[in-house]
Amino acid sequence: MSSSTPPLKARSFPLPRGVDPAVLIAFGCILLLLMVGAIYSRNFLSATYLLQQLKVASFLGVIATGTMMVILLGQIDLSVPWVVTAGAMMACAAASFGPMGVVLAVPVGILCGALIGLFNGFATAYLRIPSMIVTLATNAVTQGLMVVYTGGFSPQDSATPAMRYLATGELIPAVPNGVLVWLVIGLGAVFLLNRTTFGRSIYAIGNRERAAYLSGIRTRRIVMLTFVLSGALSAFGGVLLAGYASKAAQSMGDAYLLPAIAAVVLGGTHVLGGKGSYLGTVAGVVLITLLQSILSVMQIEEAGRQLIFGAVIVAMLLLYGRQKAL
Repeated sequence: MSSSTPPLKARSFPLPRGVDPAVLIAFGCILLLLMVGAIYSRNFLSATYLLQQLKVASFLGVIATGTMMVILLGQIDLSVPWVVTAGAMMACAAASFGPMGVVLAVPVGILCGALIGLFNGFATAYLRIPSMIVTLATNAVTQGLMVVYTGGFSPQDSATPAMRYLATGELIPAVPNGVLVWLVIGLGAVFLLNRTTFGRSIYAIGNRERAAYLSGIRTRRIVMLTFVLSGALSAFGGVLLAGYASKAAQSMGDAYLLPAIAAVVLGGTHVLGGKGSYLGTVAGVVLITLLQSILSVMQIEEAGRQLIFGAVIVAMLLLYGRQKAL
């Protein structure tokens, strides 16, 4: 009579239901970066410095919110750099048209971004042009229009007091308004994605557009409106940046395309769409901001910063990116 011993099973530690490993990795890396930063600078963990970093992160966070929604569709928006710049320039330009222009400066900047997003969304959803192509072309056209508008020189118009207050003021003592703006937009994004038919439709389209269409979802309209939101949020990020710097600048949005996409993907949003949480995007934004800050504290030259920045992003994506693609 023979007895068989069941094979030993490797111990596993299941995560709580609904917890994305990528989000945990991102938050773990944030803690690691905080410890590394504290080694190089005593002030790195001070409340003042951390609030300053949150203020810087808020601009990227607003932009990344729209980027995340587009990526959830399984699409991409490469027009972010000059939509950010156009929103900032047009808001400052509106301020030069007297008291009414000052009042309408922020809405004008956001509207410009929404119109660019409308074109991107219409071309992607109804003309079936790949989003990578149309948004890249839109970015180039917008750049050309802004260069023509400024004559190739730095814009002379200044930000309005309202723009500066939104970016640098303090409605709550010691808490920058930029952080509060990001908080409000983030809560709105969470509600939109998780509690509305529109948000559930975004996830459904990202999982499989044809199945979403056959289930009765008006997929083309959802895609177009999502690009409108992305354009509006990118332009609003530009408005905040102009308020922070007190004026717009040529190519001020160029530094936000890769970080916005990286923050979304590092936060666990699937690059092919259909999966992702806003909490992960928040973690990705904070992670990217802290990484840039630490590289600055270390006084590494720009070429070295870009090399390390890119290598860290690739390494982190490899922690879970291959598993997602299977």
